[in-house]
Amino acid sequence: MAEVGGKIRLFVTVDLALGAEVALDRDQGHYLFNVMRLETGASVTIFNGRDGEWRAEVTRTGRQGALAVRAAGQPQRRPPDLTLAFAPIKKARTDFIVEKATELGCARIQPMMTRHTNSERLRVDRLRSHAIEAAEQCGETHVPAVLEPVRFAALLDGWDPGRRVMFCDETRDARPAVEALGAFAETEPGPWAILIGPEGGFAPEEAERLRALPFVTRVTLGPRVLRADTAAVAAIALWQAVLGDWRRGGWR
Repeated sequence: MAEVGGKIRLFVTVDLALGAEVALDRDQGHYLFNVMRLETGASVTIFNGRDGEWRAEVTRTGRQGALAVRAAGQPQRRPPDLTLAFAPIKKARTDFIVEKATELGCARIQPMMTRHTNSERLRVDRLRSHAIEAAEQCGETHVPAVLEPVRFAALLDGWDPGRRVMFCDETRDARPAVEALGAFAETEPGPWAILIGPEGGFAPEEAERLRALPFVTRVTLGPRVLRADTAAVAAIALWQAVLGDWRRGGWR
């Protein structure tokens, strides 16, 4: 739930179409009627991550508040088929990674547990809420899927070789990211993933396994040591600029 440029945007889970009624849950009703002080007839912008953005009208307030869909807004926008796989870090910085991955246009977010991952128990429901809030606040119609954590070895065991991997290699003998990714810029990039390790980096055996895979592209993010959350943002931005929708000046 967010107010963007004077417009209240709300994520809902139901299917959306002209004339549909949307029942509000307790938190949504509290925000709209107690915090924002909306009354019957007020306008709210809603989206569900599937059907685009719609203008809705408050038809009932109170504990059983409801909205009615009145008009279509911007159509559903699809991001590139890009997965961010990252090793969770401290709580607030993991939240930051999820928020920025949403804003920067990742299609899905995959937490992975590596040998050096040092993080408290991961609450995926909380991360999904952060992704929704980021989409509400930045005007997105897409909300990335936040997947359940998986161990690094299991992730690679089940990997689809048709999805290329951008591996941010800390060994410094990898090619600069723009140069390495540029080799794929003349064709449609297809599905990709970005792998970001934990603060201590990938374990030697994990890094060696990645380097041996034919669908992995090793890149360096420059001469400076980056924290994991900074590396994630930098890597997504570089991929989007070279292979993603940034090079087209907007959404397709």
